[in-house]
Amino acid sequence: MAGLDASTRIPTEIKLHQKSRLLELSFDGGECFRLSYEFLRVFTPSAEARGHGQGQEVLQVGKRMVDIERVEAVGNYAIRPVFSDGHDSGLYSWDLLYDLGRNHDTLWQGYLDRLRLAGASRDDAAQPAARSVKATGGCRKS
Repeated sequence: MAGLDASTRIPTEIKLHQKSRLLELSFDGGECFRLSYEFLRVFTPSAEARGHGQGQEVLQVGKRMVDIERVEAVGNYAIRPVFSDGHDSGLYSWDLLYDLGRNHDTLWQGYLDRLRLAGASRDDAAQPAARSVKATGGCRKS
């Protein structure tokens, strides 16, 4: 995150939808993104998942049924979701959240491709597979 400046898109509203496991972000101008909890967990900006440099990323697996237990504000520039798997070290800045929303489909497909290549699964081996919740990049119904 480069910090807040005149070009930073700041959410006007953030809603957690626990039943559907979606975080809804609204921005000025009517832009709205719905990001699944799984998507947010998989794309955590945390160093434990991203590493400290190119090639040090850790593929996040088994996160399909992860929940967000709560969201904490971090100053006036970010949020920190607390996930049900214990992960709570990712700070999601406004610019990161906007970027995740705008690029959702490309990011998600890349993740699914990496999972497939690794022979890994979105499902936690300790949990039964559950119904799929569509993770959408926009608030418009598709």
